[in-house]
Amino acid sequence: MIRISKKTLDDLEFNTVLDHIAELCNTDYGRSKALQITPFKTKEQLHTSLQEVFEYKSSYLNDTRIPNHGFDSIDKELQLLQIENTFLEASNLKKIVSIGITVNDLLLFFKANKEYYPILYRTSSHVQFTKEIINFIEAIIDKFGEVKDDASPTLRGLRRDINSVQGKLNGSFGKDLSRYNSLGYLDEIKESVVDNRRVLAVTAMYRRKVKGSIMGSSKTGSIVYIEPEATLQYSRELSNLEYEEREEVVKILKGLTNKLRPFIELLQHYQEYLSHIDVVSAKSKYADKLNAVLPKISDHREVTLKEAYHPLLYLSNKAKAEKTHPQTISLDQNNRIIVISGPNAGGKSITLKTIGLLQVMLQSGMLIPVHEYSRVSIFNSILTDIGDNQSIENHLSTYSYRLKNMNNFLRKCNDKTLFLIDEFGTGSDPELGGALAEAFLEVFYERESFGIITTHYANLKILANELPNMTNANMLFDANTLEPLFKLHLGEAGSSFTFEVAQKNGIPYSLINKAKKKVERGKIRFDKSIANLQKERSKLQKTTSSLKTKEQKAEEEKERLEKTNDKIQRKLESYQELYDTNQRMIYLGRKVNDLSEKYFNNKKKRELIDEFMKIVQVENSKRKKQSAKQRNVEKVKKQKIVQEVENKVKVIREKKKEEKKKEEKIIQQQPKVVLQIGDRVRMIDGRSVGTIDSTEKGKAIVNYGIFTTNVALDQLELVERKKK
Repeated sequence: MIRISKKTLDDLEFNTVLDHIAELCNTDYGRSKALQITPFKTKEQLHTSLQEVFEYKSSYLNDTRIPNHGFDSIDKELQLLQIENTFLEASNLKKIVSIGITVNDLLLFFKANKEYYPILYRTSSHVQFTKEIINFIEAIIDKFGEVKDDASPTLRGLRRDINSVQGKLNGSFGKDLSRYNSLGYLDEIKESVVDNRRVLAVTAMYRRKVKGSIMGSSKTGSIVYIEPEATLQYSRELSNLEYEEREEVVKILKGLTNKLRPFIELLQHYQEYLSHIDVVSAKSKYADKLNAVLPKISDHREVTLKEAYHPLLYLSNKAKAEKTHPQTISLDQNNRIIVISGPNAGGKSITLKTIGLLQVMLQSGMLIPVHEYSRVSIFNSILTDIGDNQSIENHLSTYSYRLKNMNNFLRKCNDKTLFLIDEFGTGSDPELGGALAEAFLEVFYERESFGIITTHYANLKILANELPNMTNANMLFDANTLEPLFKLHLGEAGSSFTFEVAQKNGIPYSLINKAKKKVERGKIRFDKSIANLQKERSKLQKTTSSLKTKEQKAEEEKERLEKTNDKIQRKLESYQELYDTNQRMIYLGRKVNDLSEKYFNNKKKRELIDEFMKIVQVENSKRKKQSAKQRNVEKVKKQKIVQEVENKVKVIREKKKEEKKKEEKIIQQQPKVVLQIGDRVRMIDGRSVGTIDSTEKGKAIVNYGIFTTNVALDQLELVERKKK
């Protein structure tokens, strides 16, 4: 059974993560559920939850997007259904229809796409699919949320009578309105509505001349509202019919409500299912914001987090456009406990919290922001001691509180525990506190617990160096500037750089030297050795980085020279071929020239033809004989080259067409210039410039000096305005 305490969740700021997820929920019910998320008790529940979130997140990349799951809470409706002789109004019934349709849509979707969403389908298969509830309600309630006329024969008759009486009332009122208005008894507004009844707006001085029931008056008393005597009878009849209609509607709604009472448990299940999908959706949205993934869940005890980000720090820095440094850390059977040391403000505590929070998030069914090749296992308990836990209520000092917490660790630590302790052993005498912390750490080690601690104590660094399955680590610092690099380095303890940091911050050297004398020489030498090692490693890293950069540049230069050499070689070969061809052509030209000169002198055709045929035969003997297949290959090659050239030409033409269209669009969007007499103009795409002599009906007479011509104005463009 997995048990993770509230203290651990508070130490790791897990509630802030829940607040973020709750904000991404669509429903109030889902938000309430999101705020109550805790780590799962069993591995089976956890694996199901992780797969649900993974599948929902993957739907963002699929064409088959998951349907809407939003709904209005039906808690009030469920309470009314549980009370006898109550009934649901039409608006309440519409909410139940809506939730039924939403659930049915999801159930059908997951059934149709179970290959893509096997776990979500398995979860939905426990929910009953039924249209009975929807059919019951839609038989009575229309799409506007009103009881249908044909819900019962009585209701249909009553509404028919209501419409009839309403028509008579309106006709009677219209007659009185026209009559009294013609007599001048009515105010400018003529009529109004009081208590849902039409009344005449009678000027106060004529109120005794209008027969009827006074229903009220205006604030100033200048207008009296009177219901005409002729309509009173119809109004009473209408009120009686409306009362009977309401009674019939209530009777129908009670009958419908009674039909729905057997479905109370199913409707509760519907609401639970949709709120569960809402939380899964919110978790997947949160994972999307963090670029989170589902790492490999290992059956063996190990935690290998690559490029792990603290989710809260990542989102905060992202909002401020600042960089967040990821950490890579590994725990396994051969390296169960890591002791991180080094100066403050280097990121030790953040690294500790990152590991803890990501582990808690994962065990609560959330994807985490790590590299996809990360591997994790599930711990039955995660114990934390982070921050200044001074207890004011219990009158305990920090150290007393931490000792009490360590006692809790001793009771619970086993081989399925992950413990995280920040500033282990602080709060008491350094030597005594360090010795006690060492004893605690040895117990945790013997019980084969996994853990990460941060400390400044030298004895804990030495212990980590001595025990085979415990490792020292430190947060890297620049050796010269002492600025943190926010990178975890495994295998070495970190110097606290106490005196170096003091010197950097302007503390006098004489005071630092005095402090050094007060500390045991062995401790200073140990810390100094660590500091020197870190400085050497920093130099080596810089040298390695520099060498890698140079090697990369040399490799790039080599590739560039090889490419250049290949180009030159190909050019030389082509020049050689061209030279050989030219030489052969010159030789043949000379031969032909000699033959033509010889024929000119002796006029012997036969001899000329024989000599020429010899030359042709010699040349043909040099040519390589090709088979029909080879000629076809050569032909195909040539055709391919021609096709490529044509394609390139086509692309260039298309680009030119697009550019021309853009230019034309720009020209069209530009405000048109109104051409006037005396303006110097030229035809669009023309060169000759002329002057407008006159304009009429969209055309202009343009004078080019030698001749004049009649041109449409929209074919001309302005060169220069007439000088005033």
